[in-house]
Amino acid sequence: MSEMYAIRRTRLREQFNAAGNTAALVSRPANVSYLAGPAPHGSVLLLGRTEDVLVCADPPEGRCDETLRPHVLPGPGDPAVAAADLAQGQYADSLAVEEHHLTVARHREIRSVAPRLRIADLGGAVEQQRIVKDEEEISCLRIGAEIADQALGELLESILVGRTERHLALELERRLVDHGADGPAFATSVATGPHAGRRAHRPTDRRVEEGDFLSVCLGAAYRGYRCEIGRTFVIGTSPADWQIELYDLVFAAQRAGRESLAPGAAYRDVDRAARQVLDSAGYGTGLPPLTGHGVGLEIDEDPQLAPSAMGKLDACVPVTVEPGVHLPGRGGVRIDDTLVVRPEADGGPELLTITTKELLAL
Repeated sequence: MSEMYAIRRTRLREQFNAAGNTAALVSRPANVSYLAGPAPHGSVLLLGRTEDVLVCADPPEGRCDETLRPHVLPGPGDPAVAAADLAQGQYADSLAVEEHHLTVARHREIRSVAPRLRIADLGGAVEQQRIVKDEEEISCLRIGAEIADQALGELLESILVGRTERHLALELERRLVDHGADGPAFATSVATGPHAGRRAHRPTDRRVEEGDFLSVCLGAAYRGYRCEIGRTFVIGTSPADWQIELYDLVFAAQRAGRESLAPGAAYRDVDRAARQVLDSAGYGTGLPPLTGHGVGLEIDEDPQLAPSAMGKLDACVPVTVEPGVHLPGRGGVRIDDTLVVRPEADGGPELLTITTKELLAL
């Protein structure tokens, strides 16, 4: 992986050099991990004029890139400010920083400690580079998806009636770790009855009852990479007619979104494919602002699959497709998969989360 981190840094260096900058300071944690490997909390990365330096408060360990020179602060201090001082010591004349991540106070301190440096904005250069994943990254996402599928499958085999949303969410997160995850990719959502179908519902002490919709959304973090899966089930022997109709509608919307994933497809066209199925059935009002998003080192990355999103998909971009409908007071349905965009010649979109989407009565 050291070679891969070096390639990523070279690619970024070419970009900020072309913009007239001799050094760059990367401070956003996910971006530091992308370019340097797992690093101590609060670390920053200096892509300097003469060498690249990982500036941190604690010594690095584990899978951090060994080709980087670590600079451990001798005492309390801000790694970003120390990195700017190092850049000035390397006779850099300009430093590109992630202005969208630095606070105003840190920005001022950097200017104070390195007054000879011209400070420029690196913008979202690293985030844009992160959109297309290499096969090593996709492998981590694939393993995370397998773990999430395992945890969800085991929960479905247990007795659910009478248990609280909170209890079920905690059990799912424990199972993720038991199967090898670093931890949950995000706060696990379990929603029952009138709560079902809500996006990012926070579990409560409501207990599962016969006849409920049960919506579950969870994800596993594996080697820093985060995936997502969401499914909806019915508690009881047979779903009501309205539950079947609503489920079939959301399933059709999700399938339309999945089938539209292809290199060159516009972000907003993927969103439209899923959204128009629900809109045409009279559920256009109250739909979420997007029907999917990128995943990787963060659970919500670019691209955003939304009506106003600009841009087109590339191959090897992992995204979620997650339409849903919530009916106030009754509940609803969410179906959520993580997929990797692949060309048709390679079989089309690769589905990472494979738990059945059949409407099961549990």
